[in-house]
This record gives sequence, C-alpha cells and structure tokens, in this order.
Amino acid sequence: MRPKRLPYALILLEVCALIAWPRGARAWGDEGHVIVALIAEHYLAPHVRDQVRALLEGDHSGLVTDTSIASESVWADRYRDSDRDATRVRYEATRQWHYIDIEIDSPDVSRACFGHPTIAAGVPASAGPAQDCIVDKVDQFEAELKDPHAPPDERRLALQFLLHFVGDLHQPLHASDERDQGGNLEQVQAAGLPPANLHRYWDVEFVEGLGSDPRRVAGELIARIGAADIQDWEKGTTRDWALESYSVAKAVAYGRLPAPITRHHYVLPADYVQSAVSAVDLQLRRAGVRLAWVLNRSLS
Repeated sequence: MRPKRLPYALILLEVCALIAWPRGARAWGDEGHVIVALIAEHYLAPHVRDQVRALLEGDHSGLVTDTSIASESVWADRYRDSDRDATRVRYEATRQWHYIDIEIDSPDVSRACFGHPTIAAGVPASAGPAQDCIVDKVDQFEAELKDPHAPPDERRLALQFLLHFVGDLHQPLHASDERDQGGNLEQVQAAGLPPANLHRYWDVEFVEGLGSDPRRVAGELIARIGAADIQDWEKGTTRDWALESYSVAKAVAYGRLPAPITRHHYVLPADYVQSAVSAVDLQLRRAGVRLAWVLNRSLS
C-alpha cells in the first residue's frame, strides 16, 4: 500500500517484521494467486483456454518460471518488484495499481481511485498514470484484451495484469484501509504462527491455513463451487467486487480484531483465525470464478 512516514516505534516494529519474513512476500502470496488462476483455468471455455495459452507464450520476460496460467498469475508482482532495489521505474509506475484504499470509516471509491484519471487516446493501459487504482486497471486491461485490433504485446500485458489483479481485488486488505497501509502497520501474532503484520497474515498465513499444496487446495475449492455460486458471482462490476472485498475487511479483517495489547499490536484469538481462513476460502473461490468470467467474455 502507499508508503507513509512512520513514528519511530512503528519503524522498529516494521524492521522486526521484515527480519521475521522474507522480503519476497507478495499480495495473496504466490500460493493464493496460483489457486485463483487454477480455479479460473478450470472454468475457461476450451477455445478461450487455447487463446490464453497462446498469448502467454509470447512472454519472454523471464520473470516467471514458465508461461502457464498458474505461473503467469504472479507476473505482475515480479514485474513491479524487478527494479524495486534499483531504478524503481517499474515499481513506481505500477505499485498503486494493485489495490484500492477504501477507507473503513469513510468509503469513497472515486477518491480511492484518484478521481478515475483518464488515459489519452492511443496510450496503452500499461502506460497509464501511476496514480490509479485496481478497479480502473482491471476495466482498462479487460477492454484491451477484448480488442482484437490492440497490439499483440499489449493484449498479452493486459492478460498478465488481469491474471493477477482480479486476484488482488478479492484480497480484503487490498480493497480497504484504516489509515494503516491496508493493515501493514498492525502487528499481529497468533498461536502457531510467527509474528508479522495483519496484511501479511491475510496475504499468506490465512491462505496457507487452507493447505500447503496450491493444486490440491484449488481442487478442493472447485469441488465446493456450485452452479448457484457461479450464477451469483458472475455478475456485478469491478467496483461492486471492490466494495464486496471492502465489506469483508470491515466485518472480519478489521471488525473482528480484538482489543490491542498495545497500540497497533494484537494477539489474534483462534476464532479470529478461523473466521479469516473461512473468508479467504470464499474470496479465493469468488476470484477464480470471476477471473474465468472476465477472460471468457473477453476472448469469446
């Protein structure tokens, strides 16, 4: 989320968190994005699956291990971070596209999307302004993917960003904020888990609560997706999905937090962890079905 100036005590807490966790931690964690992509792949129409694979075969960036849908689902994170410790051009150009800071106490999607900046005619979405939100970027990249006249490389980029951003949009702390960088300033610990920040727990720990093998987890989630679920989830706008994720954050991620033991420091009880894992389970299923819906309607 957006960097802000921190009080000295919080800087010390952030340093401790960085020591405790590898720097490569990413939104939903790689496992969460792979799960979403595998669910989506299951629901792709055969001819759409072929088009997706053909487009991804044009990725020669070397940023992911192969051009499968599962591997490419983390490409946007790899691209953003590829110069994070150097020039920071890619990092600064795309980092804000991964989330939307809808404030818990005063939700305003337009404000969280920087007033929905427009892109000049002829400018590709991948070169759009750095100050934009995930809601706008999903819509822009979907429009490009639908356009058969868009340059092939730009359509591939649109697909790569969509594979990732639809997942990010369903991570509740990528669609909400309580003036704490989407939970990054809230230090938490729970039984059996190392201390970290709240955002990290929702990115990684609660996903891993479903299992350690993404393919097995994806299969189990697919088995619990019914026809009524698909009918219910294949509707709405990107904005609607963001507000849905915001609601999960308000009710669970923030709403079920216990009283802090000190400012910005929480010990999470077992019932919080259970509620969070259940919410993550639902959000991953929704994201997978909706990603498939976006790709099916874009490439049919």
